[in-house]
Amino acid sequence: MSDFNTRVIDEFRANGGAVHQFGTDLVLLHTVGAQSGAERLHPVLAIRDGDGWLIVASKAGAPEHPAWFHNLVAQPDATIEVPDLRGGIDTVPVRATVLADTERDAAWIRFVDRSPGFDQYKQRAAGRQIPVLRLAPR
Repeated sequence: MSDFNTRVIDEFRANGGAVHQFGTDLVLLHTVGAQSGAERLHPVLAIRDGDGWLIVASKAGAPEHPAWFHNLVAQPDATIEVPDLRGGIDTVPVRATVLADTERDAAWIRFVDRSPGFDQYKQRAAGRQIPVLRLAPR
């Protein structure tokens, strides 16, 4: 795990889910490695969507999907840590679904509206369509 991710995770947990540059718009995504079977932890920008969350597998516009995306495709049951309304953190079991077509496009626009940098990621992705996923409580 990168030093940046470690600092974000530590700040998230120390501040009830609040991280300086992201506010309370992050979740900590726990996945199981598709090949290794080992637990993995990833801070991911999330947008609330009804009783669930939307996340985007941008990898900052890299030409390939992030490893956690492959993990969720192989094993869609995961867990997230989310800020609660009391200033703490809740752990929520979720099921990931990759969005397609107009549903994916509408969700993508929400991310670009939240942070215009996502539009730059799209340009950098070398033709890769950046996946958007819904995390629904299970």
